[in-house]
Amino acid sequence: MTNVFTFSGRLGRDSEKRFTQSGTAVLSFAVPVKSGYGERAKTDWIDCTLFGKRADALESYLKKGTPVVVTGEASLNTFQKNDGTNGARISVNVSDVTMMGGKPAQSETYPDRTTEPPETSADLNDPIPF
Repeated sequence: MTNVFTFSGRLGRDSEKRFTQSGTAVLSFAVPVKSGYGERAKTDWIDCTLFGKRADALESYLKKGTPVVVTGEASLNTFQKNDGTNGARISVNVSDVTMMGGKPAQSETYPDRTTEPPETSADLNDPIPF
């Protein structure tokens, strides 16, 4: 069985292209993924990496606010923060990215990667919105 992770969201920043020493294009972008609701609502940032010709082709399209569906192989990377505490970040080696229709949401903002999601005032007794 393979490790396949599929998620959707709007890019939190413009994609950034770099090159390996051998000249292969590497495109990096981040997608915030919201989960939970009410007091348990949170946003996780998923770091995405795309390689090769597709990285060259998609760079100009993957801009902040672009809605995407991403599929790839996920890994959890742990690290030590500057304050000495441990942190973790999910990274995905992208195998497929699909841009969804519509204009990017100019008014929607996402929290900084280092901050917690904002507090919400939703009551846990509120009906589930689906």
